[in-house]
Amino acid sequence: MHLSLLLLGVWAVQPGAAYVAKSARNEGICKKATVAVLGGGIAGISAAQTLSDASIDDFLILEYRDRIGGRAWHENFGKNKDGKPYVIEMGANWVQGLGVPGGPENPIWTLAKEFNLATTPSDYDNVSTYNEHGYKDYSHLLAKYDEAADVACQKAGAILKDNLQDQSAEAGLALAGWKPKSDDMEAQAVDWWKWDFEDAFSPLESSLMYGCASDNLTSNGFSDQDNFVTDQRGFNTIIKGMASKFLTENDHRLKLNTQIANIAYSPDGVIISNQDGSCVQAAYAICTFSLGVLQNDVVAFTPELPEWKQTAIQMFTMGTYTKIFMQFNETFWPTDTQYFLYADPESRGWYPLFQSLSMPGFHEGSNILFVTVTHEMAYRAERQSDEKTKSEILDVLRKMFPDVEVPEPTAFLYPRWSTEPWAYGSYSNWPTGTTLEMHQNLRANTDRLWFAGEATSQSYFGFLHGAWFEGQHAGREIANLLTGCKGNSTCGPRKHYEKLHGTTGFEDYSEVNGWYADPFVDNNI
Repeated sequence: MHLSLLLLGVWAVQPGAAYVAKSARNEGICKKATVAVLGGGIAGISAAQTLSDASIDDFLILEYRDRIGGRAWHENFGKNKDGKPYVIEMGANWVQGLGVPGGPENPIWTLAKEFNLATTPSDYDNVSTYNEHGYKDYSHLLAKYDEAADVACQKAGAILKDNLQDQSAEAGLALAGWKPKSDDMEAQAVDWWKWDFEDAFSPLESSLMYGCASDNLTSNGFSDQDNFVTDQRGFNTIIKGMASKFLTENDHRLKLNTQIANIAYSPDGVIISNQDGSCVQAAYAICTFSLGVLQNDVVAFTPELPEWKQTAIQMFTMGTYTKIFMQFNETFWPTDTQYFLYADPESRGWYPLFQSLSMPGFHEGSNILFVTVTHEMAYRAERQSDEKTKSEILDVLRKMFPDVEVPEPTAFLYPRWSTEPWAYGSYSNWPTGTTLEMHQNLRANTDRLWFAGEATSQSYFGFLHGAWFEGQHAGREIANLLTGCKGNSTCGPRKHYEKLHGTTGFEDYSEVNGWYADPFVDNNI
């Protein structure tokens, strides 16, 4: 008997029966699968491929959208000389940390080479700096930041190794000599470019220890070279390529346009109920939802996720990283410059970084420029109209280039990541004070419901390769369970912590330590 049929014969799904009763009546019976993969982004496709490689073919991928790829999402934009649109990436846009010959290679770069993905190296040193009066050389601030960051990240390594208390990235950088004053807007622009541009949050809102660790594990573990994806098939070509190895055209194991309403889980299995009234019964499920989706309670869980799991979900942060694309009838900016950093006189992160795609190696001669905003500025831009955002950006460009006529763009486009119901943000970040134990709770399974995605990666959170690794890990762990473990050391539930304790015992809250009142009596705690 086929393994999957045997497994389906020996387990029974118990939870959420009342919830799915109506669906079951309408559909006759829930569709059965050994494993349900919830989400068709790179984590979900990586998990399904790993199951397939382990000869577990009875899986079902449920995807919210009409395409696979998740946050590797592209759209048509503008027109080239032949009247055809360019393809631009709304989400993931770089292969980060390629690898070195003979050494470890980023799996995303391996896939990019396998499927002939067109990319161009990013040159972060090719940046010109501006303020509200036009060009202004403040490159000395870039060098000063780099010196401090080297010291701060070395300290971060010591904090991790010696189990010391974490710091905010802002504190770590300050101790290393980088202390931008609140009214030094050129230094604030550099601060944004060097930290927020990668993390989507400010140094104040980010963990020094894990922020440095994640970046170092990518840049030092693979390489410090990043390549910008220019392929006119879209970045998700590599995800489609992965899927083509185990899915056939119109494969019944991939169900698109499926909005999940409820996930009922227990030690015996999982029931997934969908908005269209259909349902799926599975021995195991792998939830690859973004952290933003989990935080926004888009899908109900039966029973509710345990408190330790809910706490972990809310402890981590989901960043919004918004690229705003413009095409003009000419390239009025310097054609030999890749990045343009702008220091607004009043607001940190106000349309701070422009990138030219009109250069050789990108979309040469396209007259396309895009600007990146993050976090609060991204939320602001996403809440307001295109016309208002466009007007604000043109005002900045006219300050940056006062000696040229800056025209109205002929095409204008940007996503609303913070309100996309299948994402609710761009990627995750670790705030100050989070711990590995907290993250283990984020990553841990609840009964037969597993979790995977970039947010569940300790080493590579926020990166596409983090999602790839996590999908592979979850697929392998479930495959091990399904095949009887056979002495495998990674077989069984993931570790979690019911309670996480601080470093200070209650007995230390005393007048000796400056605590002058009984917190439970005088402060009504």
